[in-house]
Amino acid sequence: MKEFELKYGCNPNQKPSKIFMNDNAELPIEILSGRPGYINFLDAFNSWQLVKELKEALNMPAATSFKHVSPTSAAVGVPMSAELKKACFVDDIEGLDESPLAVAYARARGTDRMSSFGDWIALSDVCDVTTAKLIKREVSDGVIAPGYEPEALEILKSKRNGNYNIVKIDPMFVPAEQETKMVYGITFEQGRNNFKIDEELLADIVTESKEMPEEAKRDLIIALITLKYTQSNSVCFAKDGQAIGVGAGQQSRIHCTRLAGNKADIWHLRQHEKVLSLPFLDSVGRPDRDNAIDVYLSEDAEDVLGEGNWQKLFSEKPEAFTRAEQREYLASLQGVALGSDAFFPFGDNIERAARSGVTYVAQPGGSIRDDNVIEACNNHNMVMAFTKMRLFHH
Repeated sequence: MKEFELKYGCNPNQKPSKIFMNDNAELPIEILSGRPGYINFLDAFNSWQLVKELKEALNMPAATSFKHVSPTSAAVGVPMSAELKKACFVDDIEGLDESPLAVAYARARGTDRMSSFGDWIALSDVCDVTTAKLIKREVSDGVIAPGYEPEALEILKSKRNGNYNIVKIDPMFVPAEQETKMVYGITFEQGRNNFKIDEELLADIVTESKEMPEEAKRDLIIALITLKYTQSNSVCFAKDGQAIGVGAGQQSRIHCTRLAGNKADIWHLRQHEKVLSLPFLDSVGRPDRDNAIDVYLSEDAEDVLGEGNWQKLFSEKPEAFTRAEQREYLASLQGVALGSDAFFPFGDNIERAARSGVTYVAQPGGSIRDDNVIEACNNHNMVMAFTKMRLFHH
C-alpha cells in the first residue's frame, strides 16, 4: 500500500486527505481493522516512536496511552502492587502478572484515566491475549503494534462492532533522516530528532546530593523519552516505571509543572485507602467511577458527597477526604522523578515539585538562574542532573 485515503484531515472540512511516502515507497503499515483518521495516525506514529525508544533504552515491554498527539502516560512492564491494580481497575484481569506488556498498558491507561478516555494505544511488542482483553473493555480509538497474536487480533476485531482501528507497523522501518512539514503553504525541513536518551545523559549531577539509584535512572529515562514525544512546553513526573503526570503544551513552564504535579498527586491519592474503599454501586461503570473519584479528590467534593448526590454512586455515604488529609499524605511521599524538556528558568518549579515527592530531576540546564534552581534542589535534598539537551516537540 503506497497511500491511504482518509475521510478528512484534522477537521471534517479539511478534504481531501491521505497519508503516503514522499519517495513513492510502500507504507510501513498494515491496517488490520477499521479506518483510522488523520489524528489517529498522528497519534499512532508519535506513540510508536515513544514505545520503540523505551523498549530499546530499558529492554522492557512498553506501552503508552495517547490523546491529541501527546501521551497521557507511558510505562514499562514493572509489576504492580495490589493497591495500584485496584486504583487502575485491573485487579480482576486474569493473568495480568504473567504479561509484562499488559502490565505496561495497565499502568499507562490507569495513570490519568479521564484524559485517556478514547485514547490511541501503542505497544512495543506483539499484542498478546491478556493485553487485548484489557484493551477491549476500555473506551479507545485504536492501537498500533508490531504484531498481534491470532486470538488477540480476534478479540480486538470484535471491539466497536468490528470497526476498531488496528494498525500493524513494520518494526524494522527506519524513516528518512530529513523530515518536512508544511505550514501556510511554506515547507519546513529539519533533521529528525535521533538523539539517544540513556543513562549517560544523567552523568552531570550538579547538586550537593549525588546518589541516584537505578530505579531513579529508569524513571528519569522514562520521563525524558515521554517528553521527546509530548507537545512542548512539557514536564513529566515519573515513578515506579511509569509516567505519573504529564503537563503538555503550556506556554509557561511553571504551569507545565503545576499541571503535571497535580496529575501525579491524583495518581498517588487514587491509591489511598479512602479512595480504594469507596463503596461504588455495582451499576456505576468505570468512566463514571473515574469522574466521581476526580470530583471526590477536588474542592468540589460536595458534588458527589452531598445529599441526593452520593446515593446515585455509592451504597453508603463515604467519608470526606479533606484537603488537609490529602496534603499530609502527599507530604510523606518521596522518590518521584521529574523531567523537563527545557531548562527551568526559576526555582519555583522545584518548590512545586517538592510538594509532589520529587527527589530526582533531569533538565537541560543553561538558564541564567541555574544557581537559583540548584539552590532550591539543595534545600530539598534533591538530586539533579543537567542533560544539556532540549527536547522540544511540535
